[in-house]
Amino acid sequence: MVQARLAACAQVGGPVSSVYWWQGEVETAQEFTVAFKTRSAVVEELVGELKAEHSYDVPEILVTPVTGGNADYLTWIANETQPR
Repeated sequence: MVQARLAACAQVGGPVSSVYWWQGEVETAQEFTVAFKTRSAVVEELVGELKAEHSYDVPEILVTPVTGGNADYLTWIANETQPR
């Protein structure tokens, strides 16, 4: 996603243990969390790519709006997620 300029940065954390319902059963799995830093203008494309590439039928993809922060960092994200 970074190479495709859909995200300026991807932070990977984990593994984490997840417990969830899937197809009528309680499942457990070791998973990783990934936080992508991007612009709202490319979120839908990012989500589409993540869904296409993910091994899960229904991957957890959540979008959290950013309402402020370090202006220099936000500018960097905007610059790095522009087409080249």
